[in-house]
Amino acid sequence: MTAMHRIVVDAMGGDHAPDEIVQGAAEASLALTSSEIILVGDAAALGRILPRMRHDGSRVRVHHAPTFIEMDEKPAEALAAKPEASIAVAADLVARGEGDALVSAGNTGASVLACARRWTLLQGVRRAALAAVYPTELRRGEKDDPFSLILDVGATIDAAAEDLVGFAVMGSAYAKLVSQNRRPRVALLSNGTESGKGPASIVAAHAALVETTELNFIGNIEGLDIPRGVADVVVTSGFVGNVVLKMLEGVSETVVRLARYAHKERLAWRLGLIALSSAIDQLKAITDWQQYGGAPLLGFTNPFIKAHGRSNAHAVTNAIKVAHKALAGNLCGHIARTMAELDERANRRPRPGDAAGESGT
Repeated sequence: MTAMHRIVVDAMGGDHAPDEIVQGAAEASLALTSSEIILVGDAAALGRILPRMRHDGSRVRVHHAPTFIEMDEKPAEALAAKPEASIAVAADLVARGEGDALVSAGNTGASVLACARRWTLLQGVRRAALAAVYPTELRRGEKDDPFSLILDVGATIDAAAEDLVGFAVMGSAYAKLVSQNRRPRVALLSNGTESGKGPASIVAAHAALVETTELNFIGNIEGLDIPRGVADVVVTSGFVGNVVLKMLEGVSETVVRLARYAHKERLAWRLGLIALSSAIDQLKAITDWQQYGGAPLLGFTNPFIKAHGRSNAHAVTNAIKVAHKALAGNLCGHIARTMAELDERANRRPRPGDAAGESGT
């Protein structure tokens, strides 16, 4: 008999909550026959919305939370002021063993902080990492996936070498499962491809990853390699990753604005854009983050999928499907096993100055 996976959904988080979140959960309840979906939020409001939508009533239920955190609130202050906010209640349900995974499109900082305060890190993992997906020139995996993964993008601002190695393991495991990429290429982000380039943490992480046969480590890459898709998993600290991610988003928005400007200014440019319109539509289709669903917070004993704040019902359904896939594929268990293997190998490695046969006395 297939195990029933309990996926907790923050129904009040996101720009289009609760209607789009509930719609997404309703659609997921029809698609995922081995999952129970627990909607956390204002029971009265959710009770009015859910009956209007086609769903499997035996596999969707509501858990009351009286308040919620707005998208622009400061995470720590909001959680302190609203201990019964939907994201806090949702994270607590998972921590108590009443749910197996969490999905939210709400305030990212509050979501990460709620999990960090209540959840347990996997054995061997020192720090959690928030990953993000971005479109690249190259495709990968059995699904011809146009997305690569970058982590961390904000959960661990200053990462030590051991943290970066953990991020590499976690990112590789996630890419294998979600993108069905059997041997994802893992790289460290640095200011040069040489093994000695970068700060001490990058150099030390490179030396450790070279010896890690469990991963397909391809070495260092530079910033220009990110959109090209040279690596399937890009590993960096949360500070650098967050800067990179926002820069990529800014470039994307600027290109769209320039195209609009060109459309208004010159007839020749307008005709050129019309000629390119079908190609642009294709590009939108393959880089649509709503198809991907969300990005994971990795390192805890339970999966958390952070959906985009602007998620509509379709994106929420896909985020719930990603959470289901993480549970069904035992993502957290796989990460824990790999980290244990690395730790065991490190303990067996001779320390500098040790000689064969020395008793140590």
